[in-house]
Amino acid sequence: MAGYVNTIKDFKTKENPEFLAKVKELQPILHHKNLSPVNRIELKKTEDNSWLIHGRKGYMPEKKLVLQKDTPLCLEFPNHQVGYIRFFLDVVGSPLDAPVHLRIKLGEIVEELGEDTKDYHGWLSSSWLQEEYLHVDVVPGWVELPRRYAFRYLSLEILNQSLKYQIGITNITGKTVTSAEEEAVEELPADADPFIKEMDAAAVRTLRDCMQLVFEDGPKRDRRLWIGDLRLQALVNYYTFRNMELVKRCIYMFAGITGADGRVGACFYIEPKLQVDDTVLFDYSLFFISCLYDYYEVTKDKEFIAELWPTALRQIELSKERLGFGGILKDSGDWWCFLDWGDNLNKQAGAQGVFIYTVKQAIGLAKIVEDEKALEMLEELCRQLTSSALSRLWDGQQQVFVSGEMRQVSVVSQVWMLLAGILEDGAANKLIDRLLAGEIQLPLSTPYMYHYFVEALFQYGRREEAVKVMKEYWGGMLEKGADTFWELYNPADDDFSPYGSKVINSYCHAWSCTPSYFIRKYHLK
Repeated sequence: MAGYVNTIKDFKTKENPEFLAKVKELQPILHHKNLSPVNRIELKKTEDNSWLIHGRKGYMPEKKLVLQKDTPLCLEFPNHQVGYIRFFLDVVGSPLDAPVHLRIKLGEIVEELGEDTKDYHGWLSSSWLQEEYLHVDVVPGWVELPRRYAFRYLSLEILNQSLKYQIGITNITGKTVTSAEEEAVEELPADADPFIKEMDAAAVRTLRDCMQLVFEDGPKRDRRLWIGDLRLQALVNYYTFRNMELVKRCIYMFAGITGADGRVGACFYIEPKLQVDDTVLFDYSLFFISCLYDYYEVTKDKEFIAELWPTALRQIELSKERLGFGGILKDSGDWWCFLDWGDNLNKQAGAQGVFIYTVKQAIGLAKIVEDEKALEMLEELCRQLTSSALSRLWDGQQQVFVSGEMRQVSVVSQVWMLLAGILEDGAANKLIDRLLAGEIQLPLSTPYMYHYFVEALFQYGRREEAVKVMKEYWGGMLEKGADTFWELYNPADDDFSPYGSKVINSYCHAWSCTPSYFIRKYHLK
């Protein structure tokens, strides 16, 4: 899995100064709040090696607590937060005759406090683990931690100090940060199902904490703008915070710096300067079209679409270059397309579905900007891609779509072909029945792909089943204590991680926030 990154050797870019100027103009204002922990907590390791909160005591910010060497003080905030930590240290007893050495850990889940970071051996860098070692030379005084953190839990521990003194601590404070305006979110109807309300609140909180200077994928990790996440975040934003300027800023960013051939990159860094990553993904480049299409559906801003249309059309032109014999996308063993996590997942059929799905959206955009030449090309391309998929990827005997040389059958392939809308409704609903019955054995891995499964259910009028999937999947996270939705969730495996350890997983992740989109769009109660 460690070789997943599809980077281009000697990656070169080109810039659009006009778009980049608009990125700068649209930089959002960040909003801050101060809040304190609500509980002191005790952690306990269970027989199955998981960590639980064993007990809670109320916490009063002004009450001085004496820290004991090698005994962590563990605290719980009201819910998931993104921001900065500060506290006041005081000397108890003799003067400070030697520095105090502190270890501080922050976690989105309690396991991040309980587990020893030395035991982490995943392939993502351990530098993402939220742990600080500080020497404090001057006490009394305020201590401000150096980084921005994503947290619900905080642990403070004295590793060493002189025998002459003790350390007291007061006024532990979190200063939150987001570009979301919480008052913009309308409350759900009073008679809504309490479980739906809880799901919506967690989804809104997830998006809130990912809304910073861009729509971040996760405030703990990776803290950058991925276009696959952006597409889903924007959908939720349209029904909650309604920050249209932040969506425009992110779209301008992807169009402002592309590969030298005009290809939209998979993700973006904003510090120390704007920089597109050299990771290239087939489906993510095409989702630039989806971002534009969705934006127009909400705003009817034809001028914005016309401005970005050449960039969108270029993604189609570049994607056509991957078509092989018979109008089917060429398969390869590298990480050429995302779709979903899964070591054994073949991407060919799913990518073909994404291509058809986004070509249909591009047809809609071509009509808006009245590009007749492009419209003719896109309509013909859509016919070719659809015909090829039905003749070469549909297995009439099995009544499923197959993918790759080994003719793999996966849920991902079926979902994207359903979303592409190439089956008659009767055949599509029979396929959905099989998916709901669990007949296809290579399942979905992430909330990201679960979103598209639920979208397909709504697309074919399967409202009741869509709500059931939402309550079982996202509701399963709630039942396990989530107050924001996670990057990864496998109901059958609490320790699932494609990175080698669950402690590196993100537990507030952008692509997981879409229950609010479905709840509010379809008026779920």
